[in-house]
Amino acid sequence: MVSEIFAISAAWSRSVIEFAAGLDPWMQSAAEMGTDLFLGVFALLFLMAWWKARSVDSRRVGLALFAPVATVIAYCASVTIKSFFQQLRPCQAMTDLSVIATCDPIGDWSFPSNHAAIAGAAAAAIIVAWRRFAVAAVLFAVLEAFSRVFVGAHYPHDVTVGLLVGAIVATLVSLLAARPMTFVVDRLVETEALRPLLRAKAPSPGPEHEAIQSDSHAKS
Repeated sequence: MVSEIFAISAAWSRSVIEFAAGLDPWMQSAAEMGTDLFLGVFALLFLMAWWKARSVDSRRVGLALFAPVATVIAYCASVTIKSFFQQLRPCQAMTDLSVIATCDPIGDWSFPSNHAAIAGAAAAAIIVAWRRFAVAAVLFAVLEAFSRVFVGAHYPHDVTVGLLVGAIVATLVSLLAARPMTFVVDRLVETEALRPLLRAKAPSPGPEHEAIQSDSHAKS
């Protein structure tokens, strides 16, 4: 069963790599840069989730602040799993093909994909913190995973497992950290210098609100 899955994955990988090899050089360069730049999008989503969470509650803020930590933990889990497998990368095994990315030396193994694990973890942590970013987070996680196959660095099963490992680990550790992070944020918000970073300033009541209040007092 495992050998059959690997055979199918390798065939898909070969097809994608052959397609990528026929693209214009500028498109290949863009794909090679994109495979790292896509991860940078998650840094922006982390910041946006934190900024939005400030207007909700301490739990949301705590989860948003913990999201990068959850991603690092998931990355470490992926690295640990990778150490038990010694699967060659497509660019190492399919020497008859020309790949976009510079091929890593043998010893830097393929399964699972650390890039995909980071993307899956970041997406999951962001969704736990601020669900409204779910579509963007999932989209960029999938793009990152596909890009690793596209440049010849990983097989489809590498990135699929990487996404799953990252998402599962990040979700679990984020939920476990929710209560202690809420406690930490509640304590930190008592410090005046840190409060603007953890709480959005409540909007001041407008003229209409003041008029309603005045009318209410007059009737009473």
